[in-house]
Amino acid sequence: MPASLALDDYLAALNTAATQLRDDTAALRDEEVPTCRDWSTLQLIAHTGMVHRWATGIITGTINRHNADAATEWFHNEGMQQDDAGAWLLAGVELLTHALHDAPEDLEVFFFLNDAPPPRLAWARRQCHETTIHAVDGLAARLGRIPSAADAAVEPTVALDGIDELLTGFVTRSHQELRSPRPATVVVEPTDADRAWTLRLSDAPTSCEHGATVSSPDSKWTGTAAQLYLGLWNRGNEIRQDGDDVLAFWRNHQQIEWN
Repeated sequence: MPASLALDDYLAALNTAATQLRDDTAALRDEEVPTCRDWSTLQLIAHTGMVHRWATGIITGTINRHNADAATEWFHNEGMQQDDAGAWLLAGVELLTHALHDAPEDLEVFFFLNDAPPPRLAWARRQCHETTIHAVDGLAARLGRIPSAADAAVEPTVALDGIDELLTGFVTRSHQELRSPRPATVVVEPTDADRAWTLRLSDAPTSCEHGATVSSPDSKWTGTAAQLYLGLWNRGNEIRQDGDDVLAFWRNHQQIEWN
């Protein structure tokens, strides 16, 4: 199931999350982000706005493998120099939204996740979740703590789609560090939706299957879609675990970083 939302749904969620991020960090600049402790709130905004502009460049063809690193540095530095970083963030989202609306349905550009939809929809999906998760970071900065799923109020449909992107797209990539010397099966099952995923961890790349494909997994993780979404992205601590403690291994080894 490569994508469960339509382009307009992703763009609406992207814009909502960006506005929330702007609003939650409007009075902040140097404060620590509890969910990303190496970042200040300004660094959070600069990173998120950089990613939006970088994705826009991929979609429009102005960024390629020859200038991608330079563009990354340029956009991040631009964000760090802003007096009104929130306005700069939203300006980038507007450019990204227009680029995705104007792109042809059969757009042929680079994309990097497994089990992905066609590139136009894949980039809309990726930027939706990039921004939604970083909006949670902005909320954490305002609250001064890790937020609950109730605090974050992520729509269940967005959360379910984001779980699927993370489990099928990110963690199955060959260079991810989620490799265990002890094989383990994990079923991830939301309590508020008829969906499930089965992860198979080993010393090889992790695999993911849709559905609860094993009757007695080593570990089972449950919670609402929003609780699982935030917890799997290491932005929440409301996942309930039954069985072996594979969740601690996940938290220590499943890290998504810009590279």
